[in-house]
Amino acid sequence: MYNKVLAVAALLAITGCASVSGSKLQPVSIQTIQDNKEVAGVGCTLSNDAGKWFVTTPGSVTVNKSTGDLAVDCVKDVTLVGHETVVSKSNGAVWGNILLGGAIGYIVDRNTGAGFDYPNTITVMLRRIGEAVGLATPEVSPTALTTSKQ
Repeated sequence: MYNKVLAVAALLAITGCASVSGSKLQPVSIQTIQDNKEVAGVGCTLSNDAGKWFVTTPGSVTVNKSTGDLAVDCVKDVTLVGHETVVSKSNGAVWGNILLGGAIGYIVDRNTGAGFDYPNTITVMLRRIGEAVGLATPEVSPTALTTSKQ
């Protein structure tokens, strides 16, 4: 009886520990949208406190997991830009680790990022460069130009 309980406890401890059973890497897919249409061929840089990665949309890249947010910055032809910040969320394995392994296992999972995930698909909304920085193009009428010259 004691051996069965010990075996079940060991199995639960291994499955609960994200640093043992989970990966420290995660593939994410990136797509870019402007005016409700997908825009292909956009260069994007993804970065967090664990590194920096590059991808052309639509595409996928494998990133290092982290507890920190993932910043996604995209640029196409210097006229379209987009930025998204994706929040890292704890996965189920980290909660099992807290229950079974306590603080030490959680600290390991938190430091390696193995107990945290980003969304599998990230959509970045693109804007024209003037719209992205909040600049408006003033409309000038021909009569305003002739009036100001007088």
